[in-house]
Amino acid sequence: MRDRIDLFSLDETPMASKSRSKPMLDAVAYVVVRGIVCVIQVLPLDMGDHLCRGLAALLSGPLPVRARTISETLEKIYPRVNEERARGLTLAMWHHLMLMVCEVAWAQRRLHRANWTEHVQFQGNRQMLAASLSPRPSVLVSGHFGNFEIGSYTLGLMGMKTLAIARKLDNIHLHRWVERFRGAKGQQLVDKNGCAPIVEKFMDEGGTLSLLADQHAGDKGLWVDFCGVPASCHKALALFSLAHEAPMLAVYTRRIDGRPMQFESAMMEMVDPAVKDAEGKTNPDCESVEALTRWYNRQLERTIDRAPEQYWWLHRRWRTPSPRVAKRLAKKREAAAKLRAAG
Repeated sequence: MRDRIDLFSLDETPMASKSRSKPMLDAVAYVVVRGIVCVIQVLPLDMGDHLCRGLAALLSGPLPVRARTISETLEKIYPRVNEERARGLTLAMWHHLMLMVCEVAWAQRRLHRANWTEHVQFQGNRQMLAASLSPRPSVLVSGHFGNFEIGSYTLGLMGMKTLAIARKLDNIHLHRWVERFRGAKGQQLVDKNGCAPIVEKFMDEGGTLSLLADQHAGDKGLWVDFCGVPASCHKALALFSLAHEAPMLAVYTRRIDGRPMQFESAMMEMVDPAVKDAEGKTNPDCESVEALTRWYNRQLERTIDRAPEQYWWLHRRWRTPSPRVAKRLAKKREAAAKLRAAG
């Protein structure tokens, strides 16, 4: 057949060869990843934990990955932390990330409706369920902290249907596999490109939107302080809540005492744009997109303080703004300083 790929053809162009080999490379990568996952799934929890500690020691030492990014990030956020403490935090973060991968693999076989209470402790679950199961839409915000994948999975076990916005993975096989895991208990995924109509319809129907709030939004984003350092935030998160008068809940799922498959899933705080005070005024945190963006960033900061080693410090959250943006931020800081001095 003319359409069949001939890997040994000598008359195809290099570009064509490259484009045709990609499906095969993706398939091989998928088989390798699934093989690793199969091995992880049969490991006892303690053996998996020991394996993760060994991998963490390699990734934070002899085989450093993103060492420069991690070091620069920790210097920005914790300028007074000494080198020994920074190394310890890096090691603990890698252990957390490796264990997170194992827990995602284990969840498919070891976390279900009959035993989830043995693995997850809920805090503020009444408010979360009330907001998520009401006819009104709601917005759940979290960050690259703890095991957010297990958090979404557990919400599905409890019967909560959520919509998440995520970038499509380049490897179609891995993307479909991740999509099956995330959607196994009711979470719906939508690609971030062209998702606006789908999200609008979902919110109009009273759905619960689940978002990772610490994604870099570029120079066109809304720059606010996060952990004391300016970071660019997507305006859409606050707009989803304000435009639909949807309660915004800052939530997290963190590992307890470093133990595999033992989590605390909790609501840090909730703010509702529809609620008015005795004088009919809106909550100050809901007065504008910027105010609400600052609010959820403060909640993420409080979350990270609970377990700094469970945050993705290798995640390039804090980036250098352009000169134009830096100048604007400097003016805002100067104005805020004058306001504080006058007060």
